[in-house]
Order: sequence, then C-alpha cells, then structure tokens
Amino acid sequence: MRNSTVRAVNRLTARWAAAAPAAEAGTVFTAAGLWPLLALLAGGAAGPARTELAEALGIPAEDATPTARELLAALGGVRGLRSATGLWTREDLPLEPGWSAALPPGTRGTLSGDTDRDREVLDGWARERTDGLIERMPVTLPEGPDPVRLLLASALTLRLSWIQPFHEGYGEAHQGPWAGRPLHMLRRDTTLLDRVKVARGPGGAVTLLEVVADTGIDVHLVLGEPRARPGDVLGTGIRAVTRALPATGVSMLPNGAPGPGLRIGTVVSESPEPRLFIETAAFEVRAEHDLLERAGVFGLETAADAARGHFPGISPEPLAVGSARQTALARFHARGFEAAAVTAVAAAAGCAAPGRRYRTRGAKVTFDRPFGFLAVHRTSRLLLAAGWITDPVGYPAGP
Repeated sequence: MRNSTVRAVNRLTARWAAAAPAAEAGTVFTAAGLWPLLALLAGGAAGPARTELAEALGIPAEDATPTARELLAALGGVRGLRSATGLWTREDLPLEPGWSAALPPGTRGTLSGDTDRDREVLDGWARERTDGLIERMPVTLPEGPDPVRLLLASALTLRLSWIQPFHEGYGEAHQGPWAGRPLHMLRRDTTLLDRVKVARGPGGAVTLLEVVADTGIDVHLVLGEPRARPGDVLGTGIRAVTRALPATGVSMLPNGAPGPGLRIGTVVSESPEPRLFIETAAFEVRAEHDLLERAGVFGLETAADAARGHFPGISPEPLAVGSARQTALARFHARGFEAAAVTAVAAAAGCAAPGRRYRTRGAKVTFDRPFGFLAVHRTSRLLLAAGWITDPVGYPAGP
C-alpha cells in the first residue's frame, strides 16, 4: 500500500486518539475501518462538505475514491486480517453511475423500508463478516418521513497468534487504580531486550512493548506516566511505532527506572544472555462510537447538516449524513489477539526463575495500571486498531 495512504490513515488514528479516550473509560477504535468510507463520501461530495472531508482524510478529494479502492484491496491481502465493504440503498434512490461504478467490490443490497427485515439483513452481514465478534450493524433505522436512504459499511477482523505464548496466572497490582484487584496476568521472558523501548512525548516518558504475532501484524502495549492523559500517551505511542518519533531500546537504556513500568538492573541467571521479563494484564474491551459527537474530527460537520444536500456526486437527490457509528472489540490473551470493528455511515434525505550462575543485564516491564494498545502492520506501519484499557480481565474466583 502507498506510504502516503498509510500516513493519511495514521493521521486520522492520531486525531481520533487525541479526542476519544477519557481517563475513566476504556475504548477501542479503528480509523482503518472508517477512512475508506469517508474517502468514498468525499469522492461524491461538493462544497464545504467536500473540503472538510478532504481535510480529515489528509488527501485531495479528487483522489479519495481511487485511494479508498487501493487501500481496501491492500487490506484484503494482509495475513491475519479480514476486510469487507457493503452498500445498501433504497430501491427508489438513483445513484450517479460514475460514483457507483468506482466503488470497490463488495456487497450491494437494497433497503426495503421494513425495519425488521432490514435490521436482520444488516446484522447478519456484520456477524458473518466479523466471525460473530460484532453482532449488530451500528446504525439506527428510523421509521417515518426520514428513513435511511443509503448505507455504507465496512468490517475489519484481526485474528493473531503470538509466536511465543504467555503463561497465565494470578496477579495483583500494589498501587494505582487496579490495586488490590485479582488480575488475570500474562507472563513470559525473552532474551530480546529491545522488544521494549521508551519514547518521550508531551505527557512525559512512554514505555512500549512489542508483542510479535505469526502474521505480519504486531501489537504494541503502551504505558505512560500515572498522570498522563490517555490521548497524549497513545499519541506518543503512535508516533513511536510509526517511526515518526525516536524510541530507545532497553539495551541502550541506563539501569534504574528509565520508563513507566520498567526496571533495569543486574540479575543472577543460569545463562549469560540478558533477560527481559514481561508481565501484563489480559484484557477485553468493547466500545460504541457515535462519530457525529466529534463530527469535526472526521470531517462530518457540514455533511451532517440536513438543511440541504451535500453529495451530488453520489445521487441527484439531496443527501446528508444522518448517522455515523462504529462498534469495536479487542481481546488480548495468552495465545493471541483478536479485534473487530464494523463502521456504518448512513445518509438520509437532505432538504434540498532460573539457576544462579551468571550476573547479567535484566529488565522487567509490567502493565498493571491503565495502558494503551496499538495493532500495527509490520511492513507498512499502518495502524489497524488502537485502544485504552481501564478494566482488565479479573482472575476467576475459585469454586
């Protein structure tokens, strides 16, 4: 995929990260699922709506539709990732031939106007395209004079297996928001010290752990200073994993605590090789996003104004964005990582412990308080999913 497209999608991820997470709430989102839909809208938009969409996309509007096609085709070739697009319209809605012909291959369907029937079809599409991880299409189907006239949707599903699985066990944080909670902790060790790096951003130091999967996609856990804003921590992590910001590996860091959750020193070991000990809480997080609540982030402020139409390149009938939502899920467990997201943009009518022999370098990194995560395509550095964890998986109580 083109570097310019990767940068554009990653910029939207960073914008979303800066606006989305709150300190008290966990979240997961994927700009990679939303960006192509915004691009397809931009290709048929006019006036201020076209300008705002192009600004959010980071590319000229005239390039948006072919770039969306290229991106979706590239996503379809990524191992471990499944992607799909869909378009449904009311039978009486005329579409501009040039716009509809330029859409990427995918589902084409008709909205019957029967809410129950349409809901069944759309929910079935979401379930099938995400292997059951997302059960409902994130769209409201209003009855009455303002029905949904057109619906664009995308689905992304990630399924990764770790090259080196974790060991599962009980854990308990001794300080921070999770102190005293029985946590389902994942542990392992490696000789590759530089799987952990430290970068610096507006919120201070950020520690990043790279967890390598058996496909071309890896997951990076991101831990900031205790009082740092989640948006700042994720923003620094995004810049580091996309190599826009330098990050220093553990092998080059001094002894002590050079990053959040990280301690480096000398350990006694059976092997002369250095050792990195990893401990993190398992997590599962779900989120529902109403994108119109932050319409400016996504270039949808003017497009959502139903006082007139904004998409003459899509249909000669006036259309305005009536709904834009995303449902997302992520799970990080001992054997791998799963993530899925369904994004839907609907348009309605607009008015017009080893033996002890060697002293060697050792490091331990612990994620036992709120932290972020980033799923990254290893070759292109495209960000496929991002999120913030505030409620980790608890350790199951005994019988």
